[in-house]
Amino acid sequence: MRKILVVTGTRAEYGLLYWTMKEIQNDKELELQLVVTGNHLLKEYGYTVEQIRRDGFKIDEEIDMIVNSEKKSSIVKSMGMEIIQMAQSFDRLKPDILLVLGDRYEIFVATTCAMMMNIPIAHMNGGESTEGAVDEQIRHAITKMSHIHFPGAEYYKDRIIKMGEEPWRVHNVGQAGIENIKRLELLGKEELEKELNICFDKSIFLITYHPVTLDLENIENQIDNLLNAIKEFDAKYIFTYPNADFGSKIIIDKINNFVKGNKNAYRYYSLGQKRYLSLLKYADAMLGNSSSGIIEAPSFKLPVINIGDRQNGRLRSNNIIDAGYNKEEIIESINKVLFDKNFKANLTNVENIYGSGNVSENIVNILKSISVDKRLLNKKLTY
Repeated sequence: MRKILVVTGTRAEYGLLYWTMKEIQNDKELELQLVVTGNHLLKEYGYTVEQIRRDGFKIDEEIDMIVNSEKKSSIVKSMGMEIIQMAQSFDRLKPDILLVLGDRYEIFVATTCAMMMNIPIAHMNGGESTEGAVDEQIRHAITKMSHIHFPGAEYYKDRIIKMGEEPWRVHNVGQAGIENIKRLELLGKEELEKELNICFDKSIFLITYHPVTLDLENIENQIDNLLNAIKEFDAKYIFTYPNADFGSKIIIDKINNFVKGNKNAYRYYSLGQKRYLSLLKYADAMLGNSSSGIIEAPSFKLPVINIGDRQNGRLRSNNIIDAGYNKEEIIESINKVLFDKNFKANLTNVENIYGSGNVSENIVNILKSISVDKRLLNKKLTY
C-alpha cells in the first residue's frame, strides 16, 4: 500500500486539502498519513487541530513549532524548530510521497526535509503568483523542489513548465476550492444566521486581511484605513483571523478593538469550510486580501474588493475590484459594489476560471498510477 503523507499548517490550506485527504483515506491502494503543525496548534487561532479530528482524520504527528515574538526572526526560529521535528516524523512514518499545498513557510520546511531525504514531493497550487508577499518566493522554491505538480489552471501549468519542469510531471487538476463548493451541502440563510447568531438585516461585509509580508512597515496604517473605511457604511462586519505571519498581531489587536466598540462587528478564529462558503453565498461584499476572494468568491458571483498588492499576479474573474490602501479608494470601491447598477448587473455573467471541481479524484488517480522510481526522483531542467 502506497503511503501518502499530507502536511497542513493552516485552516485555509486544510480546507483546500480536505477532499483529497478523504479520497486518499477511502482508497484501498493508498494509506493517508497526516502531520499537523503551525496555526492548527495555537489556541489564539482556534486550535483547529480539533476540527481535523472531528472530520474523521487520524493525526500521526503534531509538530508544535510557532515562536511567539514580534521580532522578524521569530518565523525563522519557528522554521528551525520545525525542521528537526519534521525530519524525525519522516523517519518514523517513512512515506512514499509527500503531498503539500501552497506557499506557507511551514510547508517550505516540510518540502525541504522531503527533498533532502529523497521522498518524492507532490505540490498543489504551484505556478501562481502573489507578488506582495514572501509566499511568492516560497511557492516557486517548492515548485523547484517538487517532483509532481498539481496546478489549478492551464495558465499555471504553462508557467511551471516555463520554469524548466518536465511536462510529464505537470497535471492541471483545477482548484481545490471549487471542489468544496461543489461537494459541500451549504447552509441556508436562516441556518447560517442561527449558527453565527447574526441577523442579516443589513449589508454583510466579510473581511479577511493578512499581513503583506513585503511591506511590513505599513501594516498598522493599512488596517486602520480599512477599518475606518468600512465604518462609513451601515453594515454587519464579519472578520476572520489572518494567518500567523509576522505582523498578524497588529491586525488581530485592531480587529478585536473594532469589534469591542461596534455592536455590528463579529470576529471568528475559524468559520470552517461549510460556514465560510455559506457566508460567501449570502454576503454583499468581501473585503481584504485573501486568495479566497480570487478563487472561490467568483462561483457565488460575490463582489470582492481586493486591497493592495498581496494578490498581484493571480488570474482573476470580473467580480474583483482592485483597490489601493487609502481610505478614500476603499470607500469608493464599496460604493461601487453596493450602488453601481452596471457593476451589479455584470456580476450575473461572472464565471469561475478555476476548473470544474474534480480535483481530488484527479490527484488520487495520479498518486496511485505514477511510478515512484529513479526517473521520478532525478529531475531535469528543460526549456
